Amino acid sequence: MTPGLIAKKVGMSRVFLETGEAVPVTYLKVEPHTIVRTKTAEKDGYNAIVLGVAPRRWKTHGGKDLTRYASQKEWRVESLEGMEAGTALAADLFPVQSLVTVTGVGKGKGFQGVVRRHHFRGGPRSHGSHFKREPGSVGMRAHPGRIFKGHRMAGRMGGETVTIRHRPIMATEPAEGLIAIKGCVPGPNGCRVYLTLEPSPKA
Repeated sequence: MTPGLIAKKVGMSRVFLETGEAVPVTYLKVEPHTIVRTKTAEKDGYNAIVLGVAPRRWKTHGGKDLTRYASQKEWRVESLEGMEAGTALAADLFPVQSLVTVTGVGKGKGFQGVVRRHHFRGGPRSHGSHFKREPGSVGMRAHPGRIFKGHRMAGRMGGETVTIRHRPIMATEPAEGLIAIKGCVPGPNGCRVYLTLEPSPKA
């Protein structure tokens, strides 16, 4: 079993437990993986494998055949036994109820004001008010005569790397390469996320 997987977000749904409880889940599609390269403790200081998905072959002007992968990700491993570069992995699905860490890029929301970006309350919306969704006063006096760095103001929102931990796997469909993770997963449908298997609490 690989220590991590590269998956593509399909969408949200729900699964029903034996008690009849409906649990919201996010389905992820796992594509076939290939070991692009390895790192050894002797050369790099630690053992690791780099996995790639969606390979595409192309030829250079010099006639060399090269392979590009749509996405690559490195995971550390304790041993490199049986993990040579170029080995194709079936991307075995993680067992049900195992905990994973999911990393992805959240949705970009563009340029937003302080009410949405920082949850400012805003001013009264009654008739005649000229202060509704504005940030208010942000200036300084003669000293220091500038706005301190990090002041909460309007700006670009979203599009940042988001990591969620301790998410259980509720269901798997090995034939179709699907994993159902409890709750939501960062990013829009169709984006790629990285799953890292967490050690068992009993270990």
